[in-house]
Amino acid sequence: MYARSTTVHADPQRIDDGIAYVRDEVMPAVQSMPGCMGLSMLCDRDSGRCIVTASWDSEESMSASRDAVMPMRERATEVMGGAFDVQEWEIAVMHRAHTMGEGGWARLIFSQLRDAAQADRVIEAWKAQILPRLDEFDGFSSVSVMVDRAAGRGVSTVCFDSREAMERSREIGDRMRAEFSSAMDVDITEVTEMEMAIHHLRVPEMA
Repeated sequence: MYARSTTVHADPQRIDDGIAYVRDEVMPAVQSMPGCMGLSMLCDRDSGRCIVTASWDSEESMSASRDAVMPMRERATEVMGGAFDVQEWEIAVMHRAHTMGEGGWARLIFSQLRDAAQADRVIEAWKAQILPRLDEFDGFSSVSVMVDRAAGRGVSTVCFDSREAMERSREIGDRMRAEFSSAMDVDITEVTEMEMAIHHLRVPEMA
């Protein structure tokens, strides 16, 4: 499974317009493409940062869609203002405790391996040490881990039923992250929390 994320640095006043465009125009068009599994959209209404991610059943399907999605990406940027950048990922982990309803929030943890060759070891350690503990969090909904093996980069997206549930997990999440990153030689490059505006990624369980 693979994913393409488009990060738009938008005008905060135009985020609702962007959500409507992605939901009503982009999502149906992308989901009709061969191999597309689904789409999600995360938003930070204060900064204007939005992340739209489409999931694909193979690297070939994702590659074949590049030209077709470009006009939609450019139009989304026009609707929302600002500029965009694109990242392609392998989906290494997907686990759902339950289906998320409206009002969900997510904590994104961006990371950099000090040794890119250790990606598999770090992923397996994460599944053994972190994943079972997430299921214990009140309000935890799902988690995904996506990696760029060549660059040694990764991003974990931990989703909660509400902003309040996410905030309750913050302290223990910080402690777990610090312990794991220190033990596994992983640098945490950014942690951010965002509203889940659209949640139809539809990637099957991969834990």
